[in-house]
Amino acid sequence: MTRRRVVTVMTHVALLVSGLAWLYPLFWALGSSLKGDDDFFSEGLNPMPSHFLWANYLDAWREASFGRYFLNTLVITLGTVVVTLVVTSTAGYVLARTRFPGRGFCLGLVSATLFLPHGYTIIPVFDLMQRLHLLNSLWSVIIVQASGGVVFGTFLFMGYFMAIDRELEDAAQVDGANFHQTFARIMLPLSGPMLATVGLFTAISAWNSFFIPLVFTLGRPELRTLAIGMYAFIGENSTEWTLLCAGTVITLAPIILLFLLLQRFFVNGLAGAVKQ
Repeated sequence: MTRRRVVTVMTHVALLVSGLAWLYPLFWALGSSLKGDDDFFSEGLNPMPSHFLWANYLDAWREASFGRYFLNTLVITLGTVVVTLVVTSTAGYVLARTRFPGRGFCLGLVSATLFLPHGYTIIPVFDLMQRLHLLNSLWSVIIVQASGGVVFGTFLFMGYFMAIDRELEDAAQVDGANFHQTFARIMLPLSGPMLATVGLFTAISAWNSFFIPLVFTLGRPELRTLAIGMYAFIGENSTEWTLLCAGTVITLAPIILLFLLLQRFFVNGLAGAVKQ
């Protein structure tokens, strides 16, 4: 028992140290965002500012146009989440509850797309958006972002719906509900944890995405997202390190808050998806 206790304590200590080391850059960026320029260079890796300069956030919001970038990122993220949830929930339910010729082949073919890097498909997708006259618009980013997470989200929903007892659907059919009514009124409300899980995955991916927004809004700098704005801010304001840290906190804070709010549904959704 003594040896086991020592091993347990050492394991917890190692995990605690590793966790603090992993979180330190975030703490440093948060502290540096509240420092003055002189303190930033003189205090080095010390995350605690001697004076709290909250005006850095206001300056970063104005000077780097973070207000416009934040709105663009929010629109893209919300649009991507809505499109992804609608497509993946319906497709996952159909694949989980129906059998049709060639179903296994379709699943295998769709699964193969998970292993295709974005770099190999970006040219035909770019050409498609150009032919649809959606290039240099937020809609092009939303459509491409949503298409990238459809396969993964569909399989998550399929696994979740397969874990739900069919007796609920049988009871709904006895009451006169058709296939679509059963999905909309019974199965979809029951899939709240999976909706939160897929929505969180999609939101994190869309919020932090850099490559796709860069390619599809290259001709209109006013459509930049926060990730692209941060990159441009480094090039245009390379000496304003405190404002850069403030912009980093502005970029990370919403997605961290979203994860903290939805983490319970996130765990429940994953547990339900892998049950079968």
